[in-house]
Amino acid sequence: MTGLDDTLDDATEQTAPVWAVFGDLMAGLLGAFVLILVGVLVVQIDLVASLKQEVEKRQMEEKRRMALEKALAIPLASGRVTVNEGRIGISGSVLFAAGSAELRPEGRQLLQSLVQPLQVYLRERDEMLMVSGFTDNTTLLQGRHQRFADNLELSAQRALTVTRALIEEDMPSSQVFAAAFGAEQPVADNADEKGRAQNRRVEMAPVPRAAQAKPARNE
Repeated sequence: MTGLDDTLDDATEQTAPVWAVFGDLMAGLLGAFVLILVGVLVVQIDLVASLKQEVEKRQMEEKRRMALEKALAIPLASGRVTVNEGRIGISGSVLFAAGSAELRPEGRQLLQSLVQPLQVYLRERDEMLMVSGFTDNTTLLQGRHQRFADNLELSAQRALTVTRALIEEDMPSSQVFAAAFGAEQPVADNADEKGRAQNRRVEMAPVPRAAQAKPARNE
């Protein structure tokens, strides 16, 4: 009997480490599974948060677009003004003669009709108005009477002309500024006159007002 007991004891001692290793393995697998599950949950939470932010952003943009279109309902009805993605577009031919930065009388009347609704819109949102000038890609003919070196200079002068006209019509100078893009950022193909006419334009876009720096405190 003693020999049999010794054999059973040896078998038990050999089996115990196997179960211990198996237990450690299962604990490790369970821990890995928990870590993977937590990682998946974190990713899902981030995706939900990002999706929520994107939906809120789209909703805010839609509200801004609708508010802008409501503010400009009368000019929009005339067909001389468009609103696309928050940018107010005016055909260059409505405002200026070809190659000129002199404002047409009908162009000034149109700008005059935009000032009051734009003032209300900008004041309610504490925003500014960026006036941008654009041209087609046609090279300007150089000559004694040509005032502009290139399309960029022409677009800059047109943007400044519109900006000054808005200020003359009581738009606060602190609410409006000019920018020029020349032939960059076309909205149509410059291969034909129809496309070039669409690219000769002035756009006005409400933009957030830059945060004002706090004055330094004297120690």
